[in-house]
Amino acid sequence: MVSQIVSAVGVMIVGVFVCALYYWLSDKVLNLALPVRDGDVTQASRNLNRRAVIRPWLFLGPALLLLGIYLVYPVVATLILSFYDRGGQTFVGLANYRWAFFDAGFRQSIFNNILWLAVVPAACTFFGLVIAVLTDRIWWGNIAKSIVFMPMAISFVGASVIWKFIYEYRGAGDTQIGLLNALVTMLGGNPQVWIALPFWNNFFLMVILIWIQTGFAMVILSAALRGIPEETIEAAVIDGANGWQIFWKIMVPQIWGTIAVVWTTITILVLKVFDIVLTMTNGQWDTMVLANLMFDWMFRGGGDSGRSAVIALVIMAAVTPIMIWNIRQANRDAGGH
Repeated sequence: MVSQIVSAVGVMIVGVFVCALYYWLSDKVLNLALPVRDGDVTQASRNLNRRAVIRPWLFLGPALLLLGIYLVYPVVATLILSFYDRGGQTFVGLANYRWAFFDAGFRQSIFNNILWLAVVPAACTFFGLVIAVLTDRIWWGNIAKSIVFMPMAISFVGASVIWKFIYEYRGAGDTQIGLLNALVTMLGGNPQVWIALPFWNNFFLMVILIWIQTGFAMVILSAALRGIPEETIEAAVIDGANGWQIFWKIMVPQIWGTIAVVWTTITILVLKVFDIVLTMTNGQWDTMVLANLMFDWMFRGGGDSGRSAVIALVIMAAVTPIMIWNIRQANRDAGGH
């Protein structure tokens, strides 16, 4: 453990030093290549303008190179791979896309992803907004916010393990150690294998992500609520508006842009959800989502790089428009272009 910490700190120090050295050397080389000499005002002005144009690209060069290697190249390679067979050797044209269109497992995964998209972003945003409003009105609001935000510090796998104990099932007549089944039996009901109930088990998995992400939504929306001018709320109170009307007609319209950004951010996360399903059900009992289906086709049963590439492209095609809209919305809210 100590050696890992030392290695991590060493890498950080060396990385910062190398970056600083690169920026210093590149700036020196640029100044030498485009000198500004006394006596030749026209040339000096031209070189200064050239420096101003080149310097940002020079400094951004390493970042753009890494982005090209780790983002652009994998996308292109995945696109090419989607037209080849399972081993990536024989060109099969659109065969993998035809498989995806007619495959029942792929359609089930699409349905489950749509189900997650319909429930999780809405629930996280709604609960986050309600908690943000309520905690701003009580003296122990910051304590409540800290408690709600705590799950954000837990990994998806760790949160899934916690909720596995809540959904734990023991046979009828045995002591139920799962919280949910313990409550059910205490009320006279029969214990259930909750994560194996078709259709409804998807909602039991969604609860985990809602539990984790509500804290994120709450923090962002709470900051937005604090930015609402007090004058507008005071004017509404003077006009006789009640709390419900103030919330829906004064507060929500003024932070609608932030609500949309939170919604779309969680939507992107939902489209890539993987860990929770893998840990809780491994995609069994009709809980498979696209990310888990891609993983299965890529790494299990000998692997099929062509079909997994098609699934990866479907996920990317679904995420990209939302990301673009999210960035534009954030820039517009910040006054950018």
